[in-house]
This record gives sequence, C-alpha cells and structure tokens, in this order.
Amino acid sequence: MGGARKVFAGLAGEPVLVHALRPFLADARVTSVVVALASDDAAAPPRWLTALDERVEVVRGGATRTASVRAALAALPDDTDVIAVHDGARPLVPLDAVAAAIDLAAGGVAAVVGCRAVDTIKRVDARGDVVETPERSALWHAQTPQVFPAALLRAAYADPSAEGTDDAALVEHMGARVRMVDGGRFNLKLTHPGDLALAEAILGLRTAGVV
Repeated sequence: MGGARKVFAGLAGEPVLVHALRPFLADARVTSVVVALASDDAAAPPRWLTALDERVEVVRGGATRTASVRAALAALPDDTDVIAVHDGARPLVPLDAVAAAIDLAAGGVAAVVGCRAVDTIKRVDARGDVVETPERSALWHAQTPQVFPAALLRAAYADPSAEGTDDAALVEHMGARVRMVDGGRFNLKLTHPGDLALAEAILGLRTAGVV
C-alpha cells in the first residue's frame, strides 16, 4: 500500500478497520475486542477507534503477525472461551460467516473462514517450474477470521517458537480438528492501492443487494 496504514484508510466514509470490526461488534456473544497496532499508533490510538465500542481495547503489536496475536491474547480476559483472530485489512467479511465460525469454535471445533479454489492451482519449484497440479476440489483459500476454542489457541501460542502467517496452521500441528467455513469470494484482504477501489465497489454492490 505504498507504506500507508491501510487499516486507517478511508472506505465508504469510514476507516477500513471500522468495517473489519463491525461484524464482530454486531455479535452479542463477543465480549472483548483487542486491536494490536504498531507501537506509535498504539501509544496514541485514533479517537474514532477508542470511542467505537466499550469492548474495544488497543495494545502494542509486535514485529511479526504472530507476535501481535500473542500480545492481543495476553490482553484478553482469562475466562474467554472462544477467540477469533481477524486481519484488520479484511473489511468485507460477511456477518453470517463470522457467526458460523464462532458457532463451530463454541462447539469445540476450530474454524477458518475462506473460499473454495475456483482456479487450477500449480505447485512450483524455486525456478517456477511446475512440479504438481493438486486436485482443485480439495483446495480452499484460507482467510480470516480464524476462530478457536480459547484453550486450544492459547496452547498453540504457549510455545515461544511458534511463528507463522496462519493461526490455524499452529493448531493443526497440534493435531486439532479444523473446519473451513465458506465466507464467499469477496472477503478481500487489502494489499495493493487498487484494492480500496475494489472494496468500495463490492460494498456498493452489497448495498444494492447484488452480492
């Protein structure tokens, strides 16, 4: 995003982060929301964030995604029974996908919101040569939120060497059951400047009832 703080960028008149948080704040079962920000931002978080909801708390994130999640976990109440991890740069996650993932985790099954692969996927080597074409019907794109029974996620992060870009992978290594939840193909992660325009268009289509 050219060095910009993408979660603070404007989207349909509100910061991206507000859109990302809203589906969770709309669920009455959510009792605490911890937002991990870069050190400078956490020291002086924007008023629109701190005033958004009394359940929202801001903590200082780490140098990696895993470190930021670990910092957020430490700030959650000890009696939390379900924990959802969500990318602040995903402002389009559907309400029903969030609810379905929480339902699964409340029943003891870790859940990952994502969508089925519709393109053929190629596995390649370091030179870019194709070494395998996996069966597409068994492939999904993993997104967020990823939702877990709290004890399971805390156990995964109890290992100080735990590191990764996907929380579900950490619990998979523990032998835990993880199920995919279909969140549709519009749960976009904002990565490039043009993604903001795409997200704006998707929001407009949602408002019009097209998608």
